[in-house]
Amino acid sequence: MPHLQSRSLRIYANHLEYLDQTQLPQAERWVRCDSPEEWQVAVKSLAIRGAPLIGLSAAFVLAQYAARHPQSDWQLVSDHLRATRPTAVNLMYCLDAMEACFEQGVNALAERADALFAEDRTLCQQMAERGADLLQTGDRVLTHCNTGALATAGVGTAIGALAVAKQRGVELHVYVDETRPLLQGGRLTAWEMADLDIPYQLIADSMAASLMAAGKVDKVMVGADRICANGDFANKVGTYMLAVIAHYHQVPFYVVAPYTTVDPACATGAEIPIEQRDPAEIRGVAGAFGEVIWAPDNAPVWNPAFDVTPAKLVTAWVLDTGVFDAAAIERGEHFLGRS
Repeated sequence: MPHLQSRSLRIYANHLEYLDQTQLPQAERWVRCDSPEEWQVAVKSLAIRGAPLIGLSAAFVLAQYAARHPQSDWQLVSDHLRATRPTAVNLMYCLDAMEACFEQGVNALAERADALFAEDRTLCQQMAERGADLLQTGDRVLTHCNTGALATAGVGTAIGALAVAKQRGVELHVYVDETRPLLQGGRLTAWEMADLDIPYQLIADSMAASLMAAGKVDKVMVGADRICANGDFANKVGTYMLAVIAHYHQVPFYVVAPYTTVDPACATGAEIPIEQRDPAEIRGVAGAFGEVIWAPDNAPVWNPAFDVTPAKLVTAWVLDTGVFDAAAIERGEHFLGRS
């Protein structure tokens, strides 16, 4: 039996297992991960995904590697893990915490990884409670990508807020962006909405503007992979477009994330490194259902995994530490709890 388990991660004494998110919703397939190299493959393929989950799983991979190789260069392994996904700061947060325990030995690393897992559960619940406070019966909420239990150790970030609201008896209707090009909304969020018994409709990303123009969206709630000192934030590509549309139609736009996503060292969104992914993801699609190619084999592609949304388009930042408006961000109040 695992000694720790979330919706998409199982932690055993000598290895971990992850729910392969590339196989959802057609199949729930758990895969064993025994090495940093296997973890890197899983993260790059998005079998393991979600900023908090990436950081947590990296912490356990590092702790388990150190236990098997007590005389090896742990720092080198940590550096390799750190380089796997450069945009999401949660990975850096978790590895920083692990590196701080190097001199204390193997047991300290295992204990620190466990503590990070427990912390994320708590942070998820706290931010979800704060996000749920912003929702009321009848709200029609639009979300992007996947920000639920699949992406964290707890109830999730933006979807966590929807889940808590549901538990409180708040009746919502959720519009789920499919989230091109890898369809995390269509594959994962729609699956989680059904699991949570929250009424939803799946839409193509390009439909959000007409939906807002028709007055059918009351709020937008998204997650974040990195929040800058000035409130700019990176999230799954397509988020910026949603923020612009919401701003034009005067629809409140909320970012829901833990304090571990805040990066005080990153002054503005211009400093966030944006990962470029495989051109094949744009030329076609592949998954548990097979592979379909719709573009010429040599079609040139621009495929950023994330985009940056300026702070001026955000109504409020919902963190575990509080709900912050633009004035609070300018005062640096979102740095609370972030070292």
